[in-house]
Amino acid sequence: MNLARTKIRRAAIAALPLLAAGALGLSGRSSKAETPSSAESASRCASRLSAALLGTGASADLLTNANPQSQVDTMLQSPEFIERFSSFLNASFNDQPGANRAEDAPYYLGKYILQNNLPYKSLFVGQFDVVAGADGNADPTIQANPEGLGYFRSRAWLVRYAGNEPAGYKIVTGYRMMQNMLGLKLIASTNAPNVDVSATGRAQSPCNGCHFQGWYALDNVAKVLSKRKGNGNNMTFTPPNEGPQQAFDTTINSDADIVNAVISSTAFKFNTCRLAFKFLYGRTENVCESKVFDACVDEFAAKGTIQSALAVVAKDQSFCQ
Repeated sequence: MNLARTKIRRAAIAALPLLAAGALGLSGRSSKAETPSSAESASRCASRLSAALLGTGASADLLTNANPQSQVDTMLQSPEFIERFSSFLNASFNDQPGANRAEDAPYYLGKYILQNNLPYKSLFVGQFDVVAGADGNADPTIQANPEGLGYFRSRAWLVRYAGNEPAGYKIVTGYRMMQNMLGLKLIASTNAPNVDVSATGRAQSPCNGCHFQGWYALDNVAKVLSKRKGNGNNMTFTPPNEGPQQAFDTTINSDADIVNAVISSTAFKFNTCRLAFKFLYGRTENVCESKVFDACVDEFAAKGTIQSALAVVAKDQSFCQ
């Protein structure tokens, strides 16, 4: 994938005309009787917005609002939305709940960012640390840290995704960073027994396609991350020492370089709007939704908050049709 700035456009699908049974005289009711009133349409829209954004039924005030989409911005500031979207982020970025609360760092930092109206990129590049509580059942705290990199340098998250590569390369960490920021999904090309999983084995076909070639080159990415030593609570990390590497169509020297290369890309903006569609619709965008998707990308590029991306989609006329 080329990370150069490109305009995202898709071909629209021509809509096929539909004939109403009433218009053909095949129903005892006229086609006009099948058309809902504006009040009914507004009420239905209110219910859809509330279910999607808040996870609840619409309030009485919203149900009687002639233009419920005018309340989207207010809904996007509500505690109900913040809780719902933070949980959605955590489920999107992790395959399963963490063994302790601090391992679910995307939930806690995501919630903090939403509550404080911070740019969405702060989740990955902000100077924060998600610090574990006194025990696994205690909520972690969000602390300012000049050396922070979103939650990517928080210890519980690092331990969770340190992986088990024999030489300590954190390939899993690099992959999870890209999955979280770009939605990248890779499947192992082989699960045959006795496969050489060392760097030498990974350099052979077909493994080298993901590990050493292509724009995400997993091993190149791992070489600029700290190395894992030990396991579990005794795990430590040592600084990288193999020099600059090539990935993302540029030269990277550190985890910060990885994050900055990704969040400045069109692919990051694209994935953010795809995430917005998944949250609101429960699916990715359709090609016929290219116009609103492009508007989402443009608005997110201009304003930087996840709320701005969601608002474009939720306010569009098509969302309540």
